Amino acid sequence: QVQLVESGGGLVQPGGSLRLSCAASRSIFTIYSMGWYRQAPGKQRQLVARISNSGSTNYADSVKGRFTISRDGAKNKVFLQMNSLKSEDTAVYYCNLGGTINTQGNYWGQGTQVTVSS
Repeated sequence: QVQLVESGGGLVQPGGSLRLSCAASRSIFTIYSMGWYRQAPGKQRQLVARISNSGSTNYADSVKGRFTISRDGAKNKVFLQMNSLKSEDTAVYYCNLGGTINTQGNYWGQGTQVTVSS
C-alpha cells in the first residue's frame, strides 16, 4: 500500500503563486506516472497535470502556461508550481499515482485546499 501526502495549499490573491508538493511513502516514483487533479465545490474531479516516469507531461488547457508539474525521484516527491492564479483555480487539489500519461492511477492523497481570493 502506498500513501500520498499533499502539502502547500492555502489562501492566495489572484495573480499569486503557490507550490504544491506530494510525498509518497515508498520509493516507486521512478516506475509510475503521477498527476494532480482538482475538485471545486459542486463539480467533478478533473485533471490538472500529469507526468510520466520518463518526464513527459500532460496539462489541462485551462492551466497551460501557468502551471508546471515536476518530480524528484530521489525524494519520492512530485510538485505543482502554480503561477498567475485565478479565482477559478480554487479547489481541493489531489495527488494521484499510477496510470499513464493520459489516465489516472489508483492511489490518491487526501487533498489540499487552494483558495484564490482577494
